[in-house]
Amino acid sequence: MSEPQAVAESLEEVVPGVFHWRVADERIGGYTSAAHAVRGDDGAFVLIDPLALDDADLARLEPVEAIVLTAATHQRSAWRYRARFGAPVHVPEGSRETDEEPDAHYGAGAVLPGGLKAVHAPGPEQPHYALLLERGEGVLFCPDHLMRGPDGALMFVPGEFHEDPAETRRTVEALLDLPFSVLCLDHGAPLADDPKGAIRALLAS
Repeated sequence: MSEPQAVAESLEEVVPGVFHWRVADERIGGYTSAAHAVRGDDGAFVLIDPLALDDADLARLEPVEAIVLTAATHQRSAWRYRARFGAPVHVPEGSRETDEEPDAHYGAGAVLPGGLKAVHAPGPEQPHYALLLERGEGVLFCPDHLMRGPDGALMFVPGEFHEDPAETRRTVEALLDLPFSVLCLDHGAPLADDPKGAIRALLAS
């Protein structure tokens, strides 16, 4: 059940070296699930919470250096792609048991492959992490705190999916202190037009 059946048929470059793809995820009622990839300085890619992608677009993301999960709930296609590319899977320390044994665990402040910095982001669950790419004006990969609604507006992932909704809100407030100008979500399209303004408006609503 960790991998949706849907296969993404398009790959978008959000900013140079950062890619996004998404599916209508039947596991969560057809709502959007999204995945990302970052191209490192050496030209190799790191897949973040990967979903199945058609082979032609997947070839654009080779070679794959590593796979990083922001939470154990985002295993998705990680194990299949580990077998395909021989890329190690990095999982937050303290995570629940995963379908297969990860290759490495990480904690707050860790610098992961691709130059991704792990930022502890509790609320959905304790072992839950945002990832900060301090390149250019900054890209933040935010997992299960925020999503795009049917109208495209930024909203909180519903509280019933969080261990501690109040902690989620505090985490989102703290994320505003990070240096980023692009917000990439696990449930929705990226937000590149004043994402901090959108977050502040959401918190004030």
